[in-house]
Amino acid sequence: MIVTEIVEISKTKAKVLLDNDRCFALYKSELKKYRIAEDAEISQECYDMIMGEVLLKRAKLRCMNLLKSRDYTKHQLVIKLRQGIYPEEIMDAAIDYVASYGYVDDLRYAKSYIECAGKTKSRRQIENTLFGKGISKETIEQAYEQCFEEDSITEEEVLICRLLEKKHFDRENATYEECQKMIGFLYRKGFALDNIYKAVGGFE
Repeated sequence: MIVTEIVEISKTKAKVLLDNDRCFALYKSELKKYRIAEDAEISQECYDMIMGEVLLKRAKLRCMNLLKSRDYTKHQLVIKLRQGIYPEEIMDAAIDYVASYGYVDDLRYAKSYIECAGKTKSRRQIENTLFGKGISKETIEQAYEQCFEEDSITEEEVLICRLLEKKHFDRENATYEECQKMIGFLYRKGFALDNIYKAVGGFE
């Protein structure tokens, strides 16, 4: 493997690009330690040492430090590690490591988020948020099933009624225009039309 380019990232770190389209980041002191320079060759032994002894340990520690403050999904950890220019196999290994100890668990994350956000948000809003965090549809459905089994989620009809009360909506005396406006408001919140119609009334 040949080093094609070394790009400075900061005063202390640099990005190393290889001729096999791989890249990684090292501290400048490590460049000297492993004798890495542009147009110089890196032996397989040296490359393996950098991957296993330096970057993998660093990626694991990065994940552990992130998870100390709050929960992350696997996708969110990938984004964080990618910012550190870790190779794909290093990212996968580091995330597998913390997952093996239960420090990162997408199902647990989704369930916790649903239990919390489900008190005020529609299922569609929650699903869109979890999709954005890289959680799969199957995992979200499984999390919802567990929440329903444990009775730890508020029914959508109840949430709609709470919003109607908060908006001081009087379904008995509301005009057609007022009903339509409320239907649009609730639909944009992500609630199912069937539940909206039942709550607002007159449009089943």
